[in-house]
Amino acid sequence: MTGHRRDAGPDGQGRRWLFADQLGPHFLDEQDQPVLLIESRAAFARRPVHRRKAHLLLSALRHRAAELGDQARFVQADSYGQALRRVRGPLTVCWPTSRAAADFVRGLDRVQVLGPRGFATGPADFAAWARSRGQRRLLLEDFYRGARARLDVLMDDGQPAGGRWNFDADNREPPPAAGLDLPPPWRPAEDEVDAQVRADLDAWQRAGQVRLTGRDGPREFPVTRAEARASLRAFVRHRLPVFGTYQDAMVSADPVLAHSQLSPALNLGLLDPMECVRAAEDAYRAGRVPLNSAEGFIRQLIGWRDYVWHLYWHQGPGYRRRNALAARRKLPDWFAGLDAGAVSARCLSDALAQVRDHGYAHHIVRLMVLGNYALQRGFAPAALTGWFRESFVDGYDWVMVPNVVGMSQHADGGAMATKPYAGGGAYINRMSDYCGDCRYDPRRRLGPDACPFTAGYWAFLDRHADRFAASPRMARQVSAARRLPDLAQVADQERHRGSAAP
Repeated sequence: MTGHRRDAGPDGQGRRWLFADQLGPHFLDEQDQPVLLIESRAAFARRPVHRRKAHLLLSALRHRAAELGDQARFVQADSYGQALRRVRGPLTVCWPTSRAAADFVRGLDRVQVLGPRGFATGPADFAAWARSRGQRRLLLEDFYRGARARLDVLMDDGQPAGGRWNFDADNREPPPAAGLDLPPPWRPAEDEVDAQVRADLDAWQRAGQVRLTGRDGPREFPVTRAEARASLRAFVRHRLPVFGTYQDAMVSADPVLAHSQLSPALNLGLLDPMECVRAAEDAYRAGRVPLNSAEGFIRQLIGWRDYVWHLYWHQGPGYRRRNALAARRKLPDWFAGLDAGAVSARCLSDALAQVRDHGYAHHIVRLMVLGNYALQRGFAPAALTGWFRESFVDGYDWVMVPNVVGMSQHADGGAMATKPYAGGGAYINRMSDYCGDCRYDPRRRLGPDACPFTAGYWAFLDRHADRFAASPRMARQVSAARRLPDLAQVADQERHRGSAAP
């Protein structure tokens, strides 16, 4: 399936090669610029991939090709190399989103590699900020405040709106007993492109050409610019007003709650983060959204998202192999295979079911259920990073390496986060409705009714007591663990539990 417009662009630089996560108009210099799109079968055959993720990527790529028509040359091939041999003339490409892809395009003689797009902070600005920190740690909060001021976001006369940079302390409420009473989340309508993608994936799977995990179902996330903008408008109108207060809440019957679910569209390049930021700020300025919600959402975009992107490149290629806590346990089959039915712990079972059925779960489910459990059990961080990357529709290398190695698993020894994100059943009980009818008691750490998160938390502290006793943010927890009369029994219980499904 190819188009045959001119091979040279208006500036003589050739076609703009767009990867499948660079599909928005901001990846083009001029809207009539000739485009190359490549669908590489090898990209889906290297490792297992969630069915929903494969569908989303293929659907987005094919929809973009259809939208561009003769402006694009769309090549379907076994590999990128095979596809490039079919295309004449020079190419330009925006900086890819993985080290492997960046190394590949830099090794191609006729390809000019441009700077990255789709982020609010550019490489030069981040490098200048990092240099200004000297030997100090590169903390998210410092980066975020600098970005706010530089981009003039939620600023009033040079000061943060409301007199505070961060309203995170206001954004940790548990879910209300009556629910949030919100309309259903925005969902797209599938079309003939989706039908063909589904048929192709079925055929490739039958032929053993791809290894798909998870379950299929109606497409839930945008694959076009128009769909992405509709999803953004629906979020700002219906969910952003309560997003801030309840962004850390978890509810078994409502996995979406007040979350935007915009990360898949952002990570496909269908939305520019600054248009999302301005939409949220405009809603706040118009009085439709409270400041804590607008600030919390904006912090995720120009704060956390950009921070993670730049750390991925700043930390160097060896960062993905960091394992400061010597965590080497293999991912158990029930975890890797999303076997929610094998798990009795209600929160963990529900989290795995969300990933299995949707390829998605919001950030607290990822961090404080899935990541927390893996941290307590000592799952190998590199394997866990791969699992997150391939199991989530918004999972890309640049996203998951810092988020898993640095934040979730503390495998970088604290270079990114000042403390490990480990917590017991009390946290999950407060922030969710999971514990009420679970067979495990979040107050118990020993015995058959002991919550695996509560017991796992104390065993984790015991295992790493010497390391964390010297940490200002962990010393109190270690001291509390050492005062437990049954700590040795709890630690022994968790060693015997091993990788068995809780």
